[in-house]
Amino acid sequence: MIELAEAQARLFALREPVEAEDVPLVKAMGRWAAADVVALRTQPARDLSAMDGYAIRAADAPGPWQVIGESAAGRLFAGSVGAGEAVRIFTGAVVPEGADCVLIQENATRDGDVLTLTAEAPLAGKHVRRAGSDFGEDEVLIVRGAAIIPARIALAAMGGHSTIRVGRKLQVAIVSTGDELVPPGQPTSVDQIPSSNGPMLAAMLAEMPVDVDDRGIVRDDVAVLAAEFSACAGADIIVSIGGASVGDHDLVRPALEAAGANLDFWKIAMRPGKPVMAGTLGSSVVLGLPGNPVSAFVTALLLLKPLIARLGGASDPLPQRIEARLGAPLPANGNRLDHVRGILTGSVVVPTGINDSSMLSALSSSNILIIRDRNSPEASIGDPVTCLSLD
Repeated sequence: MIELAEAQARLFALREPVEAEDVPLVKAMGRWAAADVVALRTQPARDLSAMDGYAIRAADAPGPWQVIGESAAGRLFAGSVGAGEAVRIFTGAVVPEGADCVLIQENATRDGDVLTLTAEAPLAGKHVRRAGSDFGEDEVLIVRGAAIIPARIALAAMGGHSTIRVGRKLQVAIVSTGDELVPPGQPTSVDQIPSSNGPMLAAMLAEMPVDVDDRGIVRDDVAVLAAEFSACAGADIIVSIGGASVGDHDLVRPALEAAGANLDFWKIAMRPGKPVMAGTLGSSVVLGLPGNPVSAFVTALLLLKPLIARLGGASDPLPQRIEARLGAPLPANGNRLDHVRGILTGSVVVPTGINDSSMLSALSSSNILIIRDRNSPEASIGDPVTCLSLD
């Protein structure tokens, strides 16, 4: 068995990230920047007012001032402000030449065109958004490999862009194996179970930049499985679920080998999810996940989703860790990295106490996985723990 970190590194090394494409801003969400996004303009382009009030020269306080015009967003005051003069101004409007601050309207009274101070006078620069205070032309707004999130889409738009260069969508084929499986919703006999892993993985990938081809349930037959894997060979990633262990009916490994796959590793020193295999089939990365649903979920979280991010161009594809404190004790851990289901409330996490990798009820009520390193000692209430969010 290899360590999880080594498995992730070897998995990422199986293939280079996919090619890039330019997409409209509204279609870039959830992808990763394939090149730095550089500002084509300065923001703000000019000094702008941060408040409604009057643009004045601070040196002219305490006034009074003569109001000579108005500046509103999108309607520039064409003149300049001289000694004893003021321009009515609104939030987002360009500060006229000569003015260096904004006297907010609550601190003044106006009688016709005569403006009188009624409170403390503003200092130079007060209530002014300086030109370039957000970013300047040629400044890097989004670095290569960064996730494209709504705020970065807005930033790119403000920087003058209508498109972003990102990694293209990935094609992911999902193959579920097992003679005991039946499609969800169909009647089951005592030796059958509904196929839950395929729908679960499709849901986990729903917000990622992938097109999922769920190939359904393939029966436990080496030749049939090998043919199915060969038919998926055009996908960027082929995911098999089940049949990855060493039993007489675990046929994924021989089927992959029969299809011409080259396996890179098999078995990870982690719980749940030890029987994981990875390799290549032509240009496809093959990832064999265990059939127990919790194991499939955890390995998809730690391997499949990061692989998609890596191939999509992410500079930091691994799930983010968070820190919490235990609300209940945990026993000493064994010689495998463990991921304990738990419920996080505020900064306190309580283990569910259920560790069976086939039990979905505990997983569905959990919002966190508590990471337990190999051979960790017993942990007490209040001890710090590192976790992975499931939200």
